[in-house]
Amino acid sequence: MILILGGTRDAHQIALGLERAGMNFVVSLAGATRKPVERSYATRIGGFGGADGLVEYLCKEEITGLIDATHPFAENISRSAVEAATVSGVPVVRYVRPAWDVSGFQCVRDLDAAARALPSGARAFLTVGGKSLAPFIHRSDVWFLFRGVDPMESPFAQGEALIQRPPFVLEAEIALMQERGITHLVTKNSGGEQTRAKLDAATKLGISVIMVVRPVLPVVESASTVSDILRWAAAI
Repeated sequence: MILILGGTRDAHQIALGLERAGMNFVVSLAGATRKPVERSYATRIGGFGGADGLVEYLCKEEITGLIDATHPFAENISRSAVEAATVSGVPVVRYVRPAWDVSGFQCVRDLDAAARALPSGARAFLTVGGKSLAPFIHRSDVWFLFRGVDPMESPFAQGEALIQRPPFVLEAEIALMQERGITHLVTKNSGGEQTRAKLDAATKLGISVIMVVRPVLPVVESASTVSDILRWAAAI
């Protein structure tokens, strides 16, 4: 059986491909989203307890292949996947979603640097995920519009929480930024087409973009298309 570390649209597409091919697999979801989208295939929800716990799961469930299709910024689970696969001898592949072109954007190495880069008085559109807000909370001199998929109160001294699910379209993103008077967009270089419209909208409106670069992960076999991942799965 193949284990897909999922929670992303990419993982869903990979799972559908394996399902069509009649392959035996299970998708692991971290449980970060309160109301995940219903799926037609087998899933498990929750963490493994680090690399050691994942090794135990791989052995117990007789996993024959491991596909890491998590978010590009899910650094801990991606590191655990490589470590566990090495220890257990299970073949592993990482789906690497193509990154966005960062030309013209201000690139920073982490969220703390992104928070420092915002000027006093900015009105920032924050699209970094609900678990990545802590570095920004102390910026009481900045107004924040935070967007997430789960209901939550705004944790900021000045700001608003917006609940929306992708995909997002250009016209709506332009209207949103204009209505809220956004001066800065803060995001991670997640890549993908479902959320790219915010970058295009910011560019059209002349809004400054602060982009957090991707973490450096352990080197492992990888692919950047779903079809290549499916070929890998068929060959193991």
